[in-house]
Amino acid sequence: MPSNPYAAYLESSVLTAEPIELVRILYRTALENVRNARTFLAEGDIPARSKAVAKSIDILHELSFSLRHESEPALARNLVELYDYMQRRLLTANLGQSAEPLAEVETLLATMAEAWDRINPELLREASLDSELSAPAGRIATDA
Repeated sequence: MPSNPYAAYLESSVLTAEPIELVRILYRTALENVRNARTFLAEGDIPARSKAVAKSIDILHELSFSLRHESEPALARNLVELYDYMQRRLLTANLGQSAEPLAEVETLLATMAEAWDRINPELLREASLDSELSAPAGRIATDA
């Protein structure tokens, strides 16, 4: 268990979360890292910016990997393409030290996070769709 109280709380939250909540946590964490990357870019902190961008890219990769293509192939394909696009924009921002791609990805992630926050897990369970959601495998580091 991590010695940092926040990291310990986050780890506990991840280990006990429902699949929908795990996706929400991933979106919030990716969004937080993109916002941090923008701040680090403005401050000229290259190592911190690069670390924040790398974390966001890792999360987007995990979200892409966790999709269940067999349940909704068209939706899964569209999400894979969106996640890939965001990853490429993050790389562009990092390599070019550019704020515009970071702002674009921040907007996309905020929109996706808001949509996931509106999902009612109880309605999904009632419709037997909850089993169709694949929980991210949890390979993303949760350190704060």
